[in-house]
Amino acid sequence: MQKYLAAALLAVLTAGVLAASAFAAAPGNTAPPTVTGTPQVGNTLSTSNGTWTGTPSSYSYHWQRCTGSTCTTIAGATAQSYLIVSADAGHTLRSVVTAANTDGKSTANSAQTATVSAGNGPRNTLLPVILGDAYVDQLLTAGNGKWTPVPDSYTYRWFQCNSAGGSCTPIAGATHVRYRVRLADLYQTLRVTVTAHTAAGTRTATSPSSDQVQLVQPVVVAGNNTPTLRFTSLKRLGNRVYARFSVCDDSGRISILERDSKTGTPGYVRKYAVTTTSCVTATRSWMPAPRFRVKGGTLHVTLQAVDKSGKRSHLITRSLRWR
Repeated sequence: MQKYLAAALLAVLTAGVLAASAFAAAPGNTAPPTVTGTPQVGNTLSTSNGTWTGTPSSYSYHWQRCTGSTCTTIAGATAQSYLIVSADAGHTLRSVVTAANTDGKSTANSAQTATVSAGNGPRNTLLPVILGDAYVDQLLTAGNGKWTPVPDSYTYRWFQCNSAGGSCTPIAGATHVRYRVRLADLYQTLRVTVTAHTAAGTRTATSPSSDQVQLVQPVVVAGNNTPTLRFTSLKRLGNRVYARFSVCDDSGRISILERDSKTGTPGYVRKYAVTTTSCVTATRSWMPAPRFRVKGGTLHVTLQAVDKSGKRSHLITRSLRWR
């Protein structure tokens, strides 16, 4: 009798383990991601997530440049969209999507695009440039570069990129030769694409990235010290985030710049005022935008103190897992 009871108990335990294993699994891809957009230099491609089992809680992205069946990862291209640059001409592109849940993560590749074309029309002989200084509220101008034959007209598109000049996303409404830098561009870089038009067709070229955008241009003030900033804590209560920090400065009223960021998502910047002629500990709270509150994602909070002369503390960052 004991022999039969032991066998029955073993069967129940085994079934439980198998059942648990069936529910505890990393995401599985059932339909690959797809890339949309025209593969031509200066255009932007976007990727879908594809279809997955296992209820993924987050996705991350990489773009690859391919020659035949050999594909290499493009440095800095980690957003859901990708701005095609001149180095891509003559190659194909594909997206790599990684889905994650609490049990692990899995990766799927899109099909390769058609071969990237340089476009028709005039040939670019000198890349466009960005003229002006990358400070918030400054007006930048796109230099057209040089083309042959001489174009009849030009059109423009401005992009916000990460600090390394990659993962570029188009800026809504920024389609003129001039662009006024926004607070939302803080700590990022900028690029502009110039499309040259002739009767024979058009071609697009992309500028090198700008310097990293800063709040204000520093002004030398005799005897003025650089502010110092220290993160004390980062907590969440409901949908609000609370940051506690200590700041030391000798200039009186200073600005605390706070940036929300998340991999593959456009950042958001806000500014707080703090008054001190020595050191003070302060707390500020805010509700992040919905794109940062996705369950299972990680919110990165970056702080920097800037005094009235434009002197800046080091950037300090803490992260918060959104569960």
